[in-house]
Amino acid sequence: MFSTISTAAICGMEAVMVHAEVDISQGLPSFQMVGYLGSEVKEAGERVRVALKNMGIAIPPMRITVNLSPADIRKSGTGYDLPVAVGILQALGHVEAWQTENVMFVGELSLDGEVNEVRGVLPMVRAARAEGMRRCIVPWENEKEGARIPDMEITGVSSLEEVAELLKGKSLEKKKADRWKSGKSGKRTEENGLSAAVRCDRSGREGQIPDFAEVSGQAGAKRAAEIAAAGFHNLLLLGPPGSGKTMIAKRIPGILPELTEEESLEVSSVYSISGLLSHKNPFISTRPFLSPHHTITAQALSGGGRHPKPGIISLAHKGVLFLDEMPEFGTKILDMLRQPLEEKKIQIARMGGSCEYPADFMLVGAMNPCPCGYYPDMGRCRCTQEAVRRYQEQLSGPILDRIDICAEVLPLSMEELASGSGQAESSAVIRARVLRARERQEKRGGRFNAALTPEEIGHFCKLDGEGKRMLEKAFGKMKLSARAYHRILRVARTIADLDGSEKIGKLHLAEAVSCRMAGSRYWNEPGMKR
Repeated sequence: MFSTISTAAICGMEAVMVHAEVDISQGLPSFQMVGYLGSEVKEAGERVRVALKNMGIAIPPMRITVNLSPADIRKSGTGYDLPVAVGILQALGHVEAWQTENVMFVGELSLDGEVNEVRGVLPMVRAARAEGMRRCIVPWENEKEGARIPDMEITGVSSLEEVAELLKGKSLEKKKADRWKSGKSGKRTEENGLSAAVRCDRSGREGQIPDFAEVSGQAGAKRAAEIAAAGFHNLLLLGPPGSGKTMIAKRIPGILPELTEEESLEVSSVYSISGLLSHKNPFISTRPFLSPHHTITAQALSGGGRHPKPGIISLAHKGVLFLDEMPEFGTKILDMLRQPLEEKKIQIARMGGSCEYPADFMLVGAMNPCPCGYYPDMGRCRCTQEAVRRYQEQLSGPILDRIDICAEVLPLSMEELASGSGQAESSAVIRARVLRARERQEKRGGRFNAALTPEEIGHFCKLDGEGKRMLEKAFGKMKLSARAYHRILRVARTIADLDGSEKIGKLHLAEAVSCRMAGSRYWNEPGMKR
């Protein structure tokens, strides 16, 4: 008695179709699983055997062999329980082979036969559609997640018994209505502490994200945030403690454009693989905003582990990665961002496998100029020159070279504070300008200005004679690198877009250069030159 059931395995960001081959034959009673399996997959045999027993199906005392093919791909996770159980049902004659043809199964089984949610359903369904599958049977908590993929029939089930009924042609509509009415929630996602933090940061838009109207003064820093949001440029906010750096950074998500449908699928796939989607939040439609603590480990930031998984920088894909008190992260942690900031992806190689995750995020950093926070105000700064130098050197030259915009956030006067909040421009007004600039970028090719290639820079960022002379002078005075040269042109292009100009004018270029020079005085004091 032999059967084959289709399922899928996660390999990095992609899913690969897997076949659960079940053979039941005469011999000493045993239940053996093979096919390059992780420990949780090896345990599936016992879960399946007990679940079938509690469903009322007795497994005969025979030799059962399950092969998850292809055998050269490592299988991990608990989503293979359901396809193995269905394979046994088919091999025993409880299910006909035609009923499982072109159907993908995925789900974890409890000992009582309940089907629990699993991670990675979104890329699995995409892989099934690419393979010509017509239907996917998934845990009911993952049903909305899988339904985001068009041209695929998604059916959510809550128990192995429902699967058997479904394959026999019975309707589950009444049971589905009762489930949604009861408001039953998934277990794994709710228990994941990181999930709660991410949901908090991306939970909604208008009315939940703080408004720029609440920020008193700081016109220069808010202008820098607007330019950064319009072109998806990296931003560094620099100033003394209590001046409003964090306050401004946390309001940036409120002025960013919404994700496109393609971007939403890409971001949602990362969250699906990480197990951070649920039936309540089955899809990511707003740009993520993640703000890890400076005690974060290198593995948590970049991803990896014995069996690689996405890290914080991948969870911030197409969104904002905010590093508050940036020097406190340390040079080693910050330098890990160098490759992702340039290549917009991160490659993880471990003994358990090698994979590539997307990491196209907007870096927003906030820092004090010294340990006490008041340098170069020598009337208040208590730090020695050596202490200031060591503190600032936590940001290496290559990291600073990848920052497009540096903005000073200066202390507010009593008059500015007394005028009260709510008098400044709201996030809605700023976002309208950002969206208009984004529309111009879409007409040129769809990508943000921060992602323009050197060839596109030569085509879209042309300068007149006066502009070339200005940039040549700045290049020599600031001793810019080739990377910094291109980044200034990208920022100038964004400023021109905000101004509604097709050409980069003198004022646009001058503002872009000033965005690059804004923090230079902190590093150009005597003894502070880098």
